[in-house]
Amino acid sequence: MTAFVELRDVAKTYGVNPVLGDLTLSVDRGEILALVGENGAGKSTLMRIVGGYVPPTAGTALIGGRPLPATVQSAENAGIVLIHQEFCLAPDLTVGENIFIGREPRRHLLVDYPKIHRDSRLLLDALGSSADPRAKLSGLPNTEWQMVEVAKAFARNPKLLLMDEPTAVLGAREVEALFRRMRQFVSDGGSIIFTSHRLDEVKAIASRVAVLRDGRIRHVGPASELTEDEMAALMVGRELSQLYPVKSAMPAGDVVLSVDDLQSPPHVSGVSFRLRRGEILGIAGLVGSGRTEAFEALAGLRPAQCRNFAFAKAASGHLPKAREAWAAGLAYLTEDRKGKGLLLDAGLDENVSLTVGALRGRAWINRAEERGRLDQAVREFDIRRGAPNAIARSLSGGNQQKVLIAKTLASRPDVVIFDEPTRGVDIGSKQQIYRVIAGLAAQGAACVVISSEMQEVIGLAHRVLVMRKGSVAGELTGNDINEGTIVRLAMGLTKEAA
Repeated sequence: MTAFVELRDVAKTYGVNPVLGDLTLSVDRGEILALVGENGAGKSTLMRIVGGYVPPTAGTALIGGRPLPATVQSAENAGIVLIHQEFCLAPDLTVGENIFIGREPRRHLLVDYPKIHRDSRLLLDALGSSADPRAKLSGLPNTEWQMVEVAKAFARNPKLLLMDEPTAVLGAREVEALFRRMRQFVSDGGSIIFTSHRLDEVKAIASRVAVLRDGRIRHVGPASELTEDEMAALMVGRELSQLYPVKSAMPAGDVVLSVDDLQSPPHVSGVSFRLRRGEILGIAGLVGSGRTEAFEALAGLRPAQCRNFAFAKAASGHLPKAREAWAAGLAYLTEDRKGKGLLLDAGLDENVSLTVGALRGRAWINRAEERGRLDQAVREFDIRRGAPNAIARSLSGGNQQKVLIAKTLASRPDVVIFDEPTRGVDIGSKQQIYRVIAGLAAQGAACVVISSEMQEVIGLAHRVLVMRKGSVAGELTGNDINEGTIVRLAMGLTKEAA
C-alpha cells in the first residue's frame, strides 16, 4: 500500500548550513508518527517543509502520490495543517475569532458570529476546554491558548495534522484530553506527525517513532519497541547516565528568603514559606493553581502585598520591584521565553548580558566583555547558534531556552526562580540544565523550580510545595515527595489540602 506522505532523499540547506540531509520517511493514513531529536536536529524544519512553509533544497516530497503543495495556503487547502511550536494567535480577538480567523463563516455577506460561537464550542468541547468562545484571548492562560491553537487546526478539516511540541505548555489533564482527540482523529482516517521532548508521551500516543540526529534519520520503528532510555540514546548518539543528579541531604543553611501571607488577587492568596541557602524547592500544582503568579509577584512582576518579606538587601515587609529584586540577587527565569525573556531580534551576546548591563547601570557597552560572556555560555550550555552573529529568533526553541538560562544566571544571583526551566528542551539538554541547578545549590545558591513535569520536581527538589487554588495545599519532604501524594494534594483529595 502506498504511504499517505512520502519523503525521499529530502535535504534542506540555509546558505552554507545544512539542516536536513538525505532524509527518507513515510507516514500512513490513520497513523501517529512521532519525531524526536535534540534541539537543532531538524524536526521543526521538516515540519515546515511538509506544511508548505519552506521548500526542500533537494529530494522528493509527496502526499497522496502528488507533490507537496508549495505554499501554506495550498497546503491547507489540501488538508495539511501545522500547529507551530510558538503561538500564532491574535490576543485582542476573541477565542472564536481566533479559531476561525481567515475562514470566518458568513451569512448575507456578514460574519456569522452565532455560528462561530456554536462551532467553536463544539471544537473546544472535543478538547476538554471550557474556554468561552466570546472571551478575549488575552485574558486566558497559556494552556487555553494552546487548546485554541489545536481547535483552530481542527476547524480547517485537516487530513494531515503537523503538531510541533503541542503539549509543551499543557498539564497532565490537558495532555490526556488532547491525546483522546488525536486518537479519535486518526481512527477517523487522519494522520499526525508530532514532535515532543516528553518521551513518556511518545510512548503513550505514537504508532511509530522516527529519531533525528544532526539532520538525518537514525531510526524508524514502532514506538512500543523502544524504551525511553533507548530513544534518548539514539537522539544524542550516546548512552545517557542518570538523568537527575544525586540529591544531597536536606540543606541546613541559613534562611535566605522568608515570605508570609503573600496576596496577589485573584490568583494568589496567603502563600507562606521559607527558603534556605543551598536548597532546591520544588513547586507543583495543576495548571491555574497560582504557581507562576505567586513567584512573579515575589520577583516584582505583578502587583502583590505581603505581611512579611525578608530577603538580602530588600527591606522586611517590602516586596521589591523587578529591578530591586535583581539588584538584591533574586533572579526569575520566565516561562515565556519569547514574550518576556529574550530580545528575539538582538544578538545572543546582547541577550546573555542584558541583566548584567542593566544592574551596573552602564551608559556604554563593552562588546568584548559581551562576546566573552556569550562564548562562556555557548561552552557551558552547548548552545548551537549556527553563525557567530546569529540573533535569538534564528535559534531552535531549546537553544533559545539555554540562552535565557545563561542570561538569568549572568548576574550571579543568590536566589534563582526557575519557571518551567526545561520547556521545549531535549533530553540531553535537560540533563545539562538539571546539573546546572544542582551545581548552583551545591555552591550555596537557593533555587526554586516550578514545573508542570512532576518527575522533574520529584527528581530535583529537597522539598516540595504543592499549590491549589492560589494557596499552598501541602509541604512534602523525603519519601513523601512522590507522584501519588502530589496529585492528591493538587486535586484537594487529602485533609492537608482543606
